[in-house]
Amino acid sequence: MKKLVKPLLAILLVSAASSAAIAQQAPKPEQVIKWRQSVYQTLAWYNGRIKANVDGTYNKDDVVRAANGIAAIANSGLGALYPAGTETGKGWRETSVKPELFTDGAKAGEAARKFITEANELAKVANAGDAAAVKVQFGKLGATCKGCHDDFRKKD
Repeated sequence: MKKLVKPLLAILLVSAASSAAIAQQAPKPEQVIKWRQSVYQTLAWYNGRIKANVDGTYNKDDVVRAANGIAAIANSGLGALYPAGTETGKGWRETSVKPELFTDGAKAGEAARKFITEANELAKVANAGDAAAVKVQFGKLGATCKGCHDDFRKKD
């Protein structure tokens, strides 16, 4: 029995080390594209919730939750979802990102900063509870989205 313990322990240690190494490998481009597409679907969902409130019956709590979700995503480091090698390819569907996003870092960075600023401001305004102010700020946020889409998203 003692003769089996050392080899089994060695096998277990090698297996554990191998599993850890595999788990730390960079994700495949297709996976990153899926994550990226999922994040933007979540943003669309949050935006839809806010739009329904500013166009219909306003529910402050619903708007605050959605605005805080948008701000959290904006501040989460979205740039990490655009590594080299994900300019083309398929996640849930073909990526619609333009190559310019990967080659014009200054312009892409400025678009990201504007989005973060307006998302944070929307969360702040939503917490104050003024529906008219939320509608104005929501429009400013939407303008940052449109600007980025115009510059960095292929037309459908």
